[in-house]
This record gives sequence, C-alpha cells and structure tokens, in this order.
Amino acid sequence: MFERHHLKVIKRRLEKERRRFIQVLYGPRQVGKTTLITQFTGKTKLPYHFAAADSIPAADQVWISQQWEIARLKLRNHKNKQAILIIDEIQKIKNWSEQVKKEWDSDTRNSLPIKVVLLGSSRLLIQHGLTESLSGRYESTYIGHWSFKEMYEAFSIELEKFIWFGGYPGPAEFINDEPRWKHYINDSLIETSISRDILMLTRVDKPALMRRLFEIGCSYSGQILSYTKILGQLQDAGNTTTLAHYLHLLDTAGLLGGIEKFSPDKIRQRTSSPKFQVHNTALISAQESLRFPEIRTRPQIWGRWVESAVGAHLLNSSLQQNFNLYYWRHRNAEIDFVISNSKSIIGIEVKSGKANKYSGIEAFKQSFQPLKIILVGDQGLSLEEFLSINPGDLF
Repeated sequence: MFERHHLKVIKRRLEKERRRFIQVLYGPRQVGKTTLITQFTGKTKLPYHFAAADSIPAADQVWISQQWEIARLKLRNHKNKQAILIIDEIQKIKNWSEQVKKEWDSDTRNSLPIKVVLLGSSRLLIQHGLTESLSGRYESTYIGHWSFKEMYEAFSIELEKFIWFGGYPGPAEFINDEPRWKHYINDSLIETSISRDILMLTRVDKPALMRRLFEIGCSYSGQILSYTKILGQLQDAGNTTTLAHYLHLLDTAGLLGGIEKFSPDKIRQRTSSPKFQVHNTALISAQESLRFPEIRTRPQIWGRWVESAVGAHLLNSSLQQNFNLYYWRHRNAEIDFVISNSKSIIGIEVKSGKANKYSGIEAFKQSFQPLKIILVGDQGLSLEEFLSINPGDLF
C-alpha cells in the first residue's frame, strides 16, 4: 500500500514524542486524510478512539465530550501510558474549538496523557477555530493534493496523463473510462466540496454566482483576469468585492485560487487583478467537453494545462511550506510565477511551445535581482523534473 510522507511524520509525533498536543490535519476533500490516519491506526500499538462528525447535528457539542470520555476510558483500561483521540470532519460541529479547548484543559488539570488528532476539510473554519480558541495547544499540517511524483509511485500515472487527470487518488482507477472519471470529479468532488464545505458551513448569499465564478475561473486557469471583466460574463454579478470573497472561499476549499501580482507595494499587490489557478488540473479537465487524446494534439490549448499543472504544484507546495506564490507583469514583460520567502525571490517561467518571452526574464532580473530564475520546459528544466521536485528546496 502506498503511503504518503505525512504518515511518517504523524507516526513519529504520536508514538515517540512524550508531550501532549493537538495535531490538526486539514486539506481538500479526497486527498487521503482519513486514509492516512487509518494507515496509522492499523500499525500503532497505542490505544485510540476514532470518531467521525460527518452525520452529527452541527449544534451537538456534547458529542465531542462523549468521544473524549471514550478515549479516557480506553486510556484507563490499557497498560500504555498514553492514548489517542481522533475526530474526523471536526468543522461540522458548530463552535467545535471551544469544546475541544474545554476538554483539553480538563485533561491538563487531571494529568491525562491523551493526544488529539483533528481532521477537517474546510481550511477556513479549521484555521478560524484554531486561532480563536486553541492558541498554543496545537500543531497543524496541511494535507494537499497529490503531486506527480506521488501519483506516479502509487498508480504509475505518466506525466501527460497526470497533467490532464490531476492529483486525485480516488478516481485514478477510472482514468481509462474518461466519461465516468469526469462524472466522479464533478459529482463527488466539485459539487460535494462546494455544497458541504462552503455552502453548508459559510454564509453565501448567491450560491449560483459562486458556482459560475468557479466555472469561469477554471476555464481561465493560468490567466490574469480582472474582476471587472468577469462581471461582464455574469448575469447575477453582484460586485467585485463579492467575487473576491467567493474566490477566497473556493480557495480555502482547495478548488480555485487567485494568485496576486508580485510587488514591493503591498497595497498594489492586494488590489491587483488575480491570476486564476486551480489547485488540481482535474478540475479543468472534468469540465472540458473534449477528451484527453483530442486536447493533447492541440499544442496551443494543451499549453494551458501545462502551465496550470506547474501552478498547481507551486500552489499546493506553498500551503505546505513557508513560501509565498505570485505572478509578475509590468507592461509587456511577464513572469509566470514568483515564489518568495523572508530572504529570497525566485522567478519561474514556463515554456510549453509558446513564443519566446525572454524579455520578461531580463526585466524581472533588473527590477528585483532574484536568487534565480527557473526556466521550465523548452531549453530549461524538463517539466517532469520540475513536477518531481519540492519547490521549497529551490531556495
């Protein structure tokens, strides 16, 4: 069975570290959070209790206390000196963080060595609860979409198929039946993420508008598009502030993000037109009427998928590591992606059969003196090599 690298980290923390802590695992749907923790429970010798809040009424905070009591009972009845409580889909319980804090502090007062693992698919609600109530009590780990390297090692999916079918492990078995694969992505992933991780848990006044924004954003993935231009394609448009808010919600659900323009001026950076970027190229392909063999023979169209695959790789890595992701454009000069940390700036230019754009590279060098500029594709680092590396290692 394939095991993601997160499993070793979680296993080491839960089994070998003696300190108590709350381990929070969060990320998009269908990326293997529950599978990962199931792999851990299948190997550990520690007593544990696993519970899922999926079908629990949102107001039932007492349910959390009941699960905690079960974990305490297992600790008392086991010779081991520590136990683990695992709660899946924790964000489904309203004000969950307050109840978790209450039970955690009770264990602290009574010197009960119970470690806690919380799993959730809503990044917005998880982070909100952590910062409000659990400061100083937790460690968080983002479990992102699968990389090309992981999909290849687990399913032997080659580069071009990864670019088209993306990094979802669940529907990988349907790749040879593309209509069935598209139905799975649209019904079990996109619709479920929007309806259950956004609409059921967050106030959205115009859900049809948000869904339409998602469709347009996917079709323009890898491109810079102002909110004003988007308004012209929408009937129930609201305003640019509403669109920016809905894009933020889609981003926190691991679906569609808006990359900001790189600029030393933070105000200009935040008011710039976003570069739309899917978290997973499967989200574009599932809504495309043409199939993989047809798109692959059209280089100009295929280039959209190539650039989106690079962007998705960088976006997911930025959420798991300590760096920021931008694009850069000044007049006619452009760099596809810019990554930065507290010390360095790196430019990344993707060449996928399009015309040479080396003027953007030179202009970026002169303006910002980056640590390096990586050329991906023609005359540079191969796409396969780039999608196999950890972008954080470039610094």
